[in-house]
Amino acid sequence: MKKTISNIRNIAIIAHVDHGKTTLVDFLLKQSNTFHAKAEELSRDLIMDSNDLERERGITILAKNTSVNYNGTKINIIDTPGHADFGGEVERTLNMADGALLLVDAQEGPMPQTKFVLKKAIEMNLKIILVINKIDKPGADIKRTIDEVINLFLNLSSADHHLDYATVYAIGREGKAWDHIPTAEEIAGPATFAPIFEKVIEHIPAPEVEVDQPLQILVTNLDRDSYQGKYTIGRITRGKVESGHAVVVIDHAGAHTSGRIDKIFVFQGLNRTEVAEAEAGEIVALTGIPEAHIGMTVADAAAPEALPVINIEEPTLRIRIGPNTSPFKGQEGTFLTSRQIAERLERELETNVGMRLEQLGGTDFLVSGRGELHLSILIETLRREGFELEVSKPEVIIKEVPPTPGSGVPKKLEPFEEVTIDIPEEYMGVITTEFGRRQATMVDLINHHNGYSRLVYHISTRNFLGLRNLLVTGTKGTVVINSVLLGYQPIADAPARTRNGVLIASETGKAVAFGLEVAQGRGTVFIPPITQVYEGMIIGLNSRKEEIAINVCKGKALTNMRSKGNDDAIALAPPVAFTLEQAIDFLDDDELLEVTPQALRLRKKYLTENERSKAKRK
Repeated sequence: MKKTISNIRNIAIIAHVDHGKTTLVDFLLKQSNTFHAKAEELSRDLIMDSNDLERERGITILAKNTSVNYNGTKINIIDTPGHADFGGEVERTLNMADGALLLVDAQEGPMPQTKFVLKKAIEMNLKIILVINKIDKPGADIKRTIDEVINLFLNLSSADHHLDYATVYAIGREGKAWDHIPTAEEIAGPATFAPIFEKVIEHIPAPEVEVDQPLQILVTNLDRDSYQGKYTIGRITRGKVESGHAVVVIDHAGAHTSGRIDKIFVFQGLNRTEVAEAEAGEIVALTGIPEAHIGMTVADAAAPEALPVINIEEPTLRIRIGPNTSPFKGQEGTFLTSRQIAERLERELETNVGMRLEQLGGTDFLVSGRGELHLSILIETLRREGFELEVSKPEVIIKEVPPTPGSGVPKKLEPFEEVTIDIPEEYMGVITTEFGRRQATMVDLINHHNGYSRLVYHISTRNFLGLRNLLVTGTKGTVVINSVLLGYQPIADAPARTRNGVLIASETGKAVAFGLEVAQGRGTVFIPPITQVYEGMIIGLNSRKEEIAINVCKGKALTNMRSKGNDDAIALAPPVAFTLEQAIDFLDDDELLEVTPQALRLRKKYLTENERSKAKRK
């Protein structure tokens, strides 16, 4: 018999990147009196983004659980990533929710990831509350945003009840919300999120569960600390769990592993509180079952029944990762061997459900992910942990589907993306030229009143690779690019690679100003003086198609005629510094990126001129 747990609500916060999810959660925590009056969290921003990378980039990478209490109702909150590359986090964590707060920026309107996360929420039949956020921005257009959201719901909904959603208007960074479009006087008034809390309790359904049935929990997250070891996190689908409860863990193949629950924790604010038991509808963290992994079912040992497996979309990109083999190997990192990299990647697979791993011959690994950001975040994490790596140019994963009857030929499919470009109108020509050359299809063009235009293209992922750097350079950094996976389509033609050749260090040593001045005369330089270089390291981009080897360690010859101040006359332009994503984006087929805790170095696969000549002849 089903029972309604009226004092619990389970909600997810979903939105496009930078539309204010984590800031909204900050104020939900602060205004629900979750913290003591003198707690340091009251003065902090982005409380839920505890990961250093999340704080630096201003994005949520890992889904996180918290809870608040409002007028006697416990609201379990799941803060989800907004970037489609971390869609695996979204897909698995939405299983714990009964409803979702959909945040939309009042100036930008619905963006590609808005469509992505809303589509997932509707597929799971979640009740939606729309939050029109940042209504105080100078370019905010609330009416246009509402109209665009209505069109988005109409396009994605498969049933009439999906269109029944409540709307709240908010200034998230000030902790203010209204159930109507506020006046200027109301905007200047005191901060309160009461309308959001009240809409959650009124519109999000309370869990309807079967408490008297055998236990079932779908594992949707894992965590670990040095005190309790591994935490298995999930929502109790039915039954109840008690300390000492005998359970079985059912994997994806149906195999059973016996275990026993040690401790049960529920979420209270940012902390976990130990309880003796918990009933269906609650989100719990369990210890004592180290065999549990994401997507498995924890069930009562007396009646083990598996829940449906979480459906996670397959990776679209893969990259080769191996131990560092450059002449500088071992000088800057702690973890250098293939075995250490393998152990770390295996641990990553436990929680990174969108990732796949394949061991290649020798010491290298093929790591597959959902996009460039997904892969680069993994590499940056390993780098900060002390690993030295070398990575290759990403390549798109091509699918082969069985031939249609009578054809006898398998069909090849590749991933396509919907790319949204926001750009000042003066740079429209740069965008249309580059996307046209790459066989992209323009599906929408919107001219805003503030001198910006929005272009939407459909393009194969293969043709999109390497385009971000070109567009950022061609638009002097003014372009804003967002993309979301459309799905797989028949393979498209790819244009020839148009990147110019590179400038390569011909000697090992310390780069000097005179040598870099010579290199600067040939193109764009990537390194400053006194940088240590090795033969085969890429130190710049040529202004022409061919590659050139230059000795940047060679100083100016001394003569009796040389005056003392001649070196001061050398004028070097600031070097171009790449981020990790830009460096990976820059790579060509015969190049690698050396990644260490202290440096990123572009290099050729074959370091000497002789080796490169032999490779070209093969």
